[in-house]
Amino acid sequence: MGRPHPCIFKIEEGRGGDGSLLTPLCYEPSLVTRHLRDDGATATSTVPGSPPRRIDTDKAEILLLKAHPIVASHLSSARYTLDNGILTPEQRAFYEDNGFIAIKGLVADEDLERYRDRFERICRREVTVPGIMIMRDIAIAKSKIAAQDQSSVTKVQDFQQDPILFMYCQLPEILQYVECFAGPDITAIHSMLINKPPDTGLKTSRHPLHQDLHFFPFEPADRIVCAWTAMQHIDRENGTLVVLPGTHKGDLKPHAYPEWEVREGGVNKLYHAVRDFDPATPRLHLTMEKGDTVFFHPLLIHGSGMNRTDGFRKAISCHFVSGQCHYIDVKGTSRENTEEEIIGMYRHNFDKDAKPSLIDVWHWKARLVKGRTLQL
Repeated sequence: MGRPHPCIFKIEEGRGGDGSLLTPLCYEPSLVTRHLRDDGATATSTVPGSPPRRIDTDKAEILLLKAHPIVASHLSSARYTLDNGILTPEQRAFYEDNGFIAIKGLVADEDLERYRDRFERICRREVTVPGIMIMRDIAIAKSKIAAQDQSSVTKVQDFQQDPILFMYCQLPEILQYVECFAGPDITAIHSMLINKPPDTGLKTSRHPLHQDLHFFPFEPADRIVCAWTAMQHIDRENGTLVVLPGTHKGDLKPHAYPEWEVREGGVNKLYHAVRDFDPATPRLHLTMEKGDTVFFHPLLIHGSGMNRTDGFRKAISCHFVSGQCHYIDVKGTSRENTEEEIIGMYRHNFDKDAKPSLIDVWHWKARLVKGRTLQL
């Protein structure tokens, strides 16, 4: 398949519809073709050696900008990417600067439909998968909906033992990009199929801004990556990903349950929110089509908004770690407040009498995909 090339894309000074400050950033052209903005801002494309071209973005569509190379001379000291010949220098530079990259149409429709069918069969309890965790939105749980279908399921998690869903984690087209960040030794460590429900009005369908590393007791962070694939058209209306480009260059920040947990409809289990970050940091809401896949760093601050539609929003994802990664003791660190909850969820779902360590739980969630596994 062809490789998308970055372009330089500047949003003029102002604020987005969510109040976020807008500053110059680089974007993949495949990401800015549709619904990048919904507040009537004016964008400027900057082409080296030519005058800026203004684009009115208050319409539903944004014209595809011509791709022009970014100077990638700093790749000799690249920290976040590896040179395996898959990513172009421009794509590597984009990830180095922003902490994520999107690849258009990476996963085939027939694969995604296979995963959708399997998910629906799991929801109907037609198949039983060892170790899989079925999650429900807090609003659905409070309503005591007993439907035996996808309407009562927010996501299925830890499908490493399912022969169909785990195919996603083994797709060559996914792994060739994972290798750009994790290297040749790859372990799938955390798998999910997300079925974001229509919001009930309590705003519980949103996922607060967070850093994934907060939940992971292993390092180094730079050799961990998430692959997140849209299973349908995804935009701000049905709760797409929002990312804060460049935040992967910072430290792991403290997390806690968001303040709106109490004053509004509550919050889902382990939906911790990042604290102590600049709320004026630029944000980008990703508009994605079926099969589009975004790869992002575990320190990148990201989240997702409410699903304001009547349908469920589906995506499938997996975090991968390198064989270079090793477990750490989270006691005394900002990650300590996840330990009790993660162990508690395991005991609640599988074995109330078990006394596993945090490393035991993550070892159970892991499955080697390629090469050698992470160090224990």
